[in-house]
Amino acid sequence: MTSHAETLVRTRGSSRVRRARGQWAAWGFLAPVVIYLLAFYAYPLYRNLDLSLRHYTVRSFVQGNAPFSGADNYRTVFDDPTFGPALLHTLVFTFVSIAFQFAIGLALAVFFTQHFRLSATLRALFLVPWLLPLIVSASTWSWMLNSDSGVVNFALRFFGADPINWLTSPDWALTSVIIANVWIGIPFNLVILYSGLQAIPVDVYEAAALDGASGWQRFWRITFPLLRPVSAITLLLGLVYTLKVFDLIWIMTKGGPTDASTTLATWSYRLSFGNLLPEFGPGAAVGNLLIIIALVFGLLYIRRAAS
Repeated sequence: MTSHAETLVRTRGSSRVRRARGQWAAWGFLAPVVIYLLAFYAYPLYRNLDLSLRHYTVRSFVQGNAPFSGADNYRTVFDDPTFGPALLHTLVFTFVSIAFQFAIGLALAVFFTQHFRLSATLRALFLVPWLLPLIVSASTWSWMLNSDSGVVNFALRFFGADPINWLTSPDWALTSVIIANVWIGIPFNLVILYSGLQAIPVDVYEAAALDGASGWQRFWRITFPLLRPVSAITLLLGLVYTLKVFDLIWIMTKGGPTDASTTLATWSYRLSFGNLLPEFGPGAAVGNLLIIIALVFGLLYIRRAAS
């Protein structure tokens, strides 16, 4: 009896030791992720919030003794005449870009499901805009849309049309950066939506064809509804990415001319780093507004997905 009890105690003790070792091992694997999130997400968010709630100058930014100003920086941003146009440009740039990226990406994804000859090669070529560094893509579009030597205006002249000041006209600057952003974003939508199309059973299409459904009916009643979960996450990721687009606009137009292509992202950078006397507080406040907008749309997506 005694030996049996001692064996049972030893067994339980060893199982506790194994569980403890397993927990420490789990925490060991989890620790790098936690450290990464704290260092590159939590701390920058905290610093940005602190910047937006204090009156920072160059000296106080270095020395760290900026006085607390509460919501003054946010009031400064809301009262600035640039805020309204920048917000409008951000919304137009984001939603027009997403609409065209998704529509063209979906059309190409459906097109490539036909599995014709060289389809794999063409799909690979469509990935080139996505793989290029953004500075290369933006510089290329700046050259193509140049008023004097750009290839786009050369083509317009060749067909007898008047050239357009794509990057220097207030009427065309925002359109120009939208065109470039759509071109860059199409491959992402193509890849994700094409993967989603591959997961739709072929039997469903065969049954619809036997019932006499046309190609358009099969798309609207089978493809589009079954692709809805993939479409939702594609649109959400596109929204978050497009809201924070800065490099492309800054390289092509720097938000000009006369703020015609200024968005919240470019305005935040210009406030913080684009002047001889940087306004760190208002610049951080504009950045926080961008975060809030992205967070609101993310929560709306999660709520819709859960319902």
